[in-house]
Amino acid sequence: MTDFFYVLTDKTDLLVADDDPIMREFASVYLSSPSATVFTAENGEDALAQLEARSFDLLLLDLDMPVMNGFEVLERLRADPATSRLPIIVITGREDIVSIDKAYALGATSFINKPVNWRLLAYQVRYVLRASTMAARGAIPKADA
Repeated sequence: MTDFFYVLTDKTDLLVADDDPIMREFASVYLSSPSATVFTAENGEDALAQLEARSFDLLLLDLDMPVMNGFEVLERLRADPATSRLPIIVITGREDIVSIDKAYALGATSFINKPVNWRLLAYQVRYVLRASTMAARGAIPKADA
């Protein structure tokens, strides 16, 4: 058995938008590290307000939320030059083809289903952040190019 170690070791600010308080708490517990800070939003409108107030390295976004759903958030973020390249991982209980296709069409970077394996999610967050950094530097082409 190996000792526990943190997956997210680079300075990272994550925003988790989910209407389920248990999901927000789990995200805070399982994704926080000495260098990774997790902020939470309880709906899409709250997420947009926080993204307007400060920058984040990545957004974890539920699709089914009150006030403003995840599809609307995706559409708004991709239309705004300030957030058009923000990495967004959709985390949802939906697994139908229409939802998956729509999320990617609106600009999702990645898509995973609930229930969440938090350790795997931490690795996926790390991968998406590194790929996003490399793409911003021109080292790899954008996925939709």
